[in-house]
Amino acid sequence: MILFFYVIIGLITFVAFLHAWSKKEYDLSRTVVIKRPKAEVYAYIRQLRKQPFWMPWFLNDPNTKMKFKGEDGKVGASAYWKGVNRVEAIEKITKVKEGKLLETQLLFLRPYKSLSLIYMAVKEVEPERTKMVWGVKGVHKFPASVIMLFYGMDRAIGKDFETGLQNLKNLLERK
Repeated sequence: MILFFYVIIGLITFVAFLHAWSKKEYDLSRTVVIKRPKAEVYAYIRQLRKQPFWMPWFLNDPNTKMKFKGEDGKVGASAYWKGVNRVEAIEKITKVKEGKLLETQLLFLRPYKSLSLIYMAVKEVEPERTKMVWGVKGVHKFPASVIMLFYGMDRAIGKDFETGLQNLKNLLERK
């Protein structure tokens, strides 16, 4: 019985050490070049109502229920969604640099609570070519800090960001 308690204490100590040792902050981004003018790309990405047309999570769960508040594309506008896969979140526009940058605060309510900063920036490469960066920043809390030591944000959502940007590129270049 004493051995059992030593094993439990050892496991708890090990997990606490991993949490203390882990890098808690994350910043993951992906980039794409879209053959469209910067103003057109920015006008599209700033609208929360357009996200279901290119973000893979919405495309993979077409029965997601969505509600919008505020003037889309402006600071304070928000989107609430609840998917059939038990994902529930609120995204709110927190910063707009017209024609350059859009930042949103993403609060996941389910399956677990987390808060992240989503950013999308555009830059003109040539008159008809726009470089877009889509990224996410945040802080892992326990137990995600330990899990991400072995799994990693890149592995968790990197491919989804690449897919989303490719969807956006295809959508905008078809126009």
